[in-house]
Amino acid sequence: MKSGIFFRLVIDVCLFLCFASLCEAKVKLPALVSDGMVLQREQNIVIWGTADSGESIEVEFLKERYNTTANENGDWKIVIPPVKAGGPYVMTINDIHIKDILIGDVWLCSGQSNMELPINRVLDLYREEIKEYTNTNIRYVKTPINHNYHTPQKDVKEVNWKSLTPENALSYSATCYFFAKDLYEKITVPIGIINSSVGGSPIESWISEKSLKPFPHYLHDRDMHRIDSYIEHTQNLDIERRTIWNSILCKNDCGLLEDIKWYSPEYDDSSWSITDLNNKSWGQDKSGFVNGSIWFRKDIDLSADLAGKEAIIRLGCIVDADSVFVNGVFVGAVAYQYPPRIYSIPSGLLKEGKNNITVRLISYSGFPQFVDEKPYKLVFEDNEINLEKEWKYKTGVRMPALQSVGTYQQRPTGFFNGMIAPLQNLAFKGILWYQGESNTGQPFEYYDLLSALIQDWRSFLGDRDIPFIVVQLPNFMKVTTNPSESNWAQLRESQRSVVQDTPNTGLAVAIDIGEWNDIHPLNKKDIGRRLSLQAQRIAYDDKTIIADGPVYESMQIEGDKIILSFQKGTDDLFPADEVKGFAIAGKDGNYQWAEARVEKNKVIVWNEAIKNPVKVRYAWGDNPEGANLKNKSGLPASPFQTERKN
Repeated sequence: MKSGIFFRLVIDVCLFLCFASLCEAKVKLPALVSDGMVLQREQNIVIWGTADSGESIEVEFLKERYNTTANENGDWKIVIPPVKAGGPYVMTINDIHIKDILIGDVWLCSGQSNMELPINRVLDLYREEIKEYTNTNIRYVKTPINHNYHTPQKDVKEVNWKSLTPENALSYSATCYFFAKDLYEKITVPIGIINSSVGGSPIESWISEKSLKPFPHYLHDRDMHRIDSYIEHTQNLDIERRTIWNSILCKNDCGLLEDIKWYSPEYDDSSWSITDLNNKSWGQDKSGFVNGSIWFRKDIDLSADLAGKEAIIRLGCIVDADSVFVNGVFVGAVAYQYPPRIYSIPSGLLKEGKNNITVRLISYSGFPQFVDEKPYKLVFEDNEINLEKEWKYKTGVRMPALQSVGTYQQRPTGFFNGMIAPLQNLAFKGILWYQGESNTGQPFEYYDLLSALIQDWRSFLGDRDIPFIVVQLPNFMKVTTNPSESNWAQLRESQRSVVQDTPNTGLAVAIDIGEWNDIHPLNKKDIGRRLSLQAQRIAYDDKTIIADGPVYESMQIEGDKIILSFQKGTDDLFPADEVKGFAIAGKDGNYQWAEARVEKNKVIVWNEAIKNPVKVRYAWGDNPEGANLKNKSGLPASPFQTERKN
C-alpha cells in the first residue's frame, strides 16, 4: 500500500515538473545572436531578446555576469562593456550557450544586386584564389529578403554565420568577400560582414519613414502598399499572370508538341532559318519583337579523343530565359536574363562525330538576344570549340508580351523596416553601400536621397560619425560618339558630391572596371580592394593610405584653356602621353571633345575651336570609353563636372 502511494507521488511530481518545464518561459534570441557571430570590438556590446514578463536573464561572458529582467512586453537588453579583439569565446544566456564568438570589426553591407551578387557568379575569374583561401576569422551572414510597410521589425528570419572556407565562399557576396579578405590582411583582426541587400532595390526602399518625409511622393507610394489586401492581390495577380502565360506557352509550343521534339538529335531541322548568335534579326519582324519561344539548334563534330569527356557549355547571357539540351538530354536552364549560362555536360554524353546542341529561348517582353561579346563555346579541360557561328532557328510559339507588376517588394521604407531596423542594437565599424542602378531614371534626386539615407542610418544606429563608403556606378552600356547628357553620369556626380559634402564618407570609383554589356560587372576584386582602401583611410585613420584617384578641386581659366587642380594627396598624377575623356564647353553650353595634358599635378584642357571656355566635364557618359586620368597609385579619377548641379 505504501509503495503504491509512493509510486503515485513520484508520478505526480514528474508530471508537475514536466508541466512546469512546458510552461516555463524560454529566452528567445534574435537570429543574428547565434553561433559563430562576430561582435564589434571596443564598443558596447548589446545582447537582447525576449522572454516572459518579469523573467530573470543572466548573461555570462568572459568570466563576468550581467543580469536584467524582461519588461512588461517581454523585451530585455543587457549592455556589456567594450572588449578588445579576440576569440573564439562562449557566451551563456540562462540555459543557452552561444559558441565560437569572435570580437573584431563588423561591417554592414547594403544596396542592390551588385552588392548581393555571389562569388559563384565570378568563379571564372577567381576560381583558384577562392579554392585555396580559408580564413575562419572572417565570418559572413546574408540577411533574408524581407519587406514591411507598416512598422520597423525587431528581427530577421533565421540565418547562420559562415566562416570563410572555399565551400562557404560560394554564397558570400563577391564584393564583401574581396573587401573582407583585403582588409583582414591589413588589420589582422576578426571581420564580420552582415549583408543586407536586395537586387533591383531603389534607394528609397532603404530609408525610414521619418527620413522620407521631405519626399512625400514616396510616402504616398508606400501608403498604397500598406494595404495588405492590395499587396496580396498584386502578388497573386502577378503569379497568376505568369502561370497562365507559361501554361499557354507550353501548350502551344510546336517544339514540345510534335512527335519528335525539337531538342531530339533525330529531329529534322533542314527547313529552319540560319543565323549566328551576333545577328539579332531573328528576334523581331514587321510586327515588332518576337515574344514566346524561339528554338536554336547546332550540330558539331567531335573527334574520338573528345568523345565521352566532361565539358562545360558556355552560352554567355541570354534575354530572357533558356533551357539547353545536348544530344536530347537537358543540361541546364536559367529563368531570367542576367546570370551567365554555364552548364555542365557529364561524361559519356558527348560522342564521336555529330553532336546536337539545342537552346529553347523564352522572350517575355523585350529584345530577345544572345548578349554580344560574351563567351559562347564548348570547353574541355584542354580544348574548346567556338559556338557563335551558324545556328538554325525557328519560332515555337508567338506570345503577347508578358506584363508584370512585380515591384511590390521594392517600395519606399520596405527594406529599411524589414532588413535594417532589426540591426539597431548591433554595433558596426562602418557601412558599405553599392546601389544606384535602380535610380538612374531620376539622377538629380539621388543627391538628396543618399544624403538622407546616410543621416538616417547614422541616427538610427546611434553613431553620427560611422564611416559610410559608397561604390560609384561603373561604366555601362554602349559608347556614344559625341559628348551627351547621361543619367548614369549624373547619378555618379550625385554620389561624388554627397561624399564631398558629408564627413567620414568615401567613394570607391569603378568607372574603369564595368562592362558595356553587363549591368553586373565581374571584376569585384578591384571593387573590394578600393573599398578596403577607403576603409583603411576613414575607419582606421591610416594617413599613409592613398585611397582616391585624382579628386577634382577647382578650375582656373587662362585664355582658351582651363586648368584643373586636384586635392592634395591625390594629385600625384600619372603622366599619360594622352589624357582622354575630357569635354569642354563655351558660353553656349555645348560640350565638345577636348585635348588634355598633365603638367605636374594639374591637367590642362582645351579645344582650339572654343576660344572662351567656361566649363569642363570628365568621363561624362554612360560608358566613357578611354577615360584614363589616374594618379601614380593607379587609382582612377571619378567622373566630374566643373559646373556643379545638385
